[in-house]
Amino acid sequence: MTQADFLRTPFPEPRDLPGGTPEGPARFFNRELSWLSFNWRVLDEARNPRVPLLERLRFVSISATNLDEFYTVRVAGLRELVREGNATPSDDGLTPAEQLSLINADARRLMGAQQQVWNSLRRDMEREGIVILSRQRLTGAEEQFLHDYFENRVFPVLSPLAIDPAHPFPFIPNAGFSLALELARETDGRQMQALLPIPAQLPRFVGLPGGERFLKLEDLLLMHLSSLFPGYRDAGHCSFRVLRDSDLEVEEEAEDLVREFETALKRRRRGSVIRLKITAGAPDRIRRLIMEELEVSPDEVIEVGGLLGMADLRELVLDSRRDLMWPSFTPRVPERVQDHDGDMFAAIRQKDMLLHHPYETFDMVVRFLAQAARDPDVLAIKQTLYRTSRDSPIVDALCEAAEAGKSVTALVELKARFDEAANIRQSRRLERSGAHVVYGFVNYKTHAKISTVVRREGEGLVTYTHYGTGNYHPITARIYTDMSLFTCDPALGRDATKVFNYLSGYVQPAGLENLSISPNQMKDRLIDLIGREAEYARQGRPAAIWAKMNALIERDVIEALYAASAAGVRISLVVRGICGIRPGIRGLSDNIRVKSIVGRYLEHSRIVCFGSGHGLPSAKARVFISSADWMDRNLNRRVETLVECVNDTVKAQIVNQVMAANMADEAQSWLLQPDGRFLRYLPEGRDDLFNCHRFFMENPSLSGRGTAGARDVPALTHSTD
Repeated sequence: MTQADFLRTPFPEPRDLPGGTPEGPARFFNRELSWLSFNWRVLDEARNPRVPLLERLRFVSISATNLDEFYTVRVAGLRELVREGNATPSDDGLTPAEQLSLINADARRLMGAQQQVWNSLRRDMEREGIVILSRQRLTGAEEQFLHDYFENRVFPVLSPLAIDPAHPFPFIPNAGFSLALELARETDGRQMQALLPIPAQLPRFVGLPGGERFLKLEDLLLMHLSSLFPGYRDAGHCSFRVLRDSDLEVEEEAEDLVREFETALKRRRRGSVIRLKITAGAPDRIRRLIMEELEVSPDEVIEVGGLLGMADLRELVLDSRRDLMWPSFTPRVPERVQDHDGDMFAAIRQKDMLLHHPYETFDMVVRFLAQAARDPDVLAIKQTLYRTSRDSPIVDALCEAAEAGKSVTALVELKARFDEAANIRQSRRLERSGAHVVYGFVNYKTHAKISTVVRREGEGLVTYTHYGTGNYHPITARIYTDMSLFTCDPALGRDATKVFNYLSGYVQPAGLENLSISPNQMKDRLIDLIGREAEYARQGRPAAIWAKMNALIERDVIEALYAASAAGVRISLVVRGICGIRPGIRGLSDNIRVKSIVGRYLEHSRIVCFGSGHGLPSAKARVFISSADWMDRNLNRRVETLVECVNDTVKAQIVNQVMAANMADEAQSWLLQPDGRFLRYLPEGRDDLFNCHRFFMENPSLSGRGTAGARDVPALTHSTD
């Protein structure tokens, strides 16, 4: 048992910091630096010998993708503030300029670490027969294969560009990857500068026949420069990649929101350059030209002595090498649904059902809507769509229902960052099918995850409702941990209907029974619930809060948690990413502890449990699931849901299974220290450390058991490696 086991170990003794108890801004960690800390934890999984080799490679790719998005959105915003002369400090007291300086220093260290990890993994992969070749290591047969590949698959899509007064420097889009060349004419040595943009549609790693051997695309291009620039030879070259400001600005009074977003997406492609990465040792003339044409300053240039575009490493996670990945896992179909021969409505009528994805299949959510589309007794379907897949079975079901004459309302959020274009396409498709499509608010994102089905039963109507903590996205549902609550409880149905009326008609929902929403009530409700727990502590009763989320940064909520800690409430938090609260400091947060779980699945569900005077775990706890992280944007500028779970079986599943297992996790847990560092304890030879992901994979969930009963739902144990 380790300190990471929050379920069984007592709270550690609070610590004194060298400067005394933090006051003012020092009571908070910086949001941006906390995010970078999370991405360091992601990268560290690539170093973890307990993780299969190609999964470790995937973590390097994820870390690189995360960092790119961070720069194109968060860093871009900070840079804009600095350019405008804005010196307003963040909650932790740092000005935008100070934050940028610290971010750039830490990000450069992170990028250096990514290269080191990749070099180590590359050697390990070579031992397993997966080889990234240099041009010098190719055989004659491989060179012939590559020549044919280039001629037939690459050459037709390239656009080599000379750079001179008649051929100005071309536009390089966001995430654009290019070769820059100094060429010398064979006849007289006269030099020419040229650019070779590399289309994103081409694979970055070219597979060679007869094994798992690859050549980087840029090396293939350099091998065939004579085909692209006949009569010239390579006198110097480099690769470079640009990231551009990708935050969207939309006119508040846009008459046609869809058209405005389509225009904004085009602007994103042309945003100003935030970061230029260029291979180390680039010819000085070329380097100066690129910087001048892209209008970047020296502090926005990063020289890379290794692989550019490390997000592309995901291509090397080979389906042919399942032996180097996590063992396959097939999500379960809840036994209760099987008891009713797949009839979702019958299973939900029996009692509320909570599914835990990806351990229980997301197909049940799809089935819920597909069954509704084909059921002649279903009259209406309402659905929020924040993110979904390109070929979405959810949208298929909604279109089928609309075409069958049912009343279908889809709330499509156009401001789902980096999915805006996909959502515009889906909204057009829904409208063509006859669905009523609404876009919510210009000022607020609609991040709530709700679906309702109104069904004629007997002489009346019954509303079946689905509340989720994650997106209606079947692909990400395979790797994100999320909760799906299915219910036909009339109160929860009425609440959902009021939220949809709010989204479509801007009518403030009144008299919500089991639901709180932001931006109207949720923050106040959370602070009130935290305050009630503090009152129980002051009365001498057991007082505890368990909460799980992706990010905790909202100042007023953190202040409420500090006050509850001072009153004696025992607060255990599982925060995957950004965390602004400082735990375990004497006089500030004596009774707060925080950990982050990073492992096989991306922790995504948002849950909060209050002991309500009985401590935790307890059958008398108040239990909530939510679409919202505890951030300013979620609580103050988004439409989100906080749903109280009232069914005893659902509550028991959340408290005694889901949250208890997260609290007990040791193998994937990082402990947040009072000084902001995250530490992990992974002793060699210890294969018995509790792993919550493995526990959920090996054991059934409580509320979907049906006739199978709960007798075999085990205590918190699982097999060892």
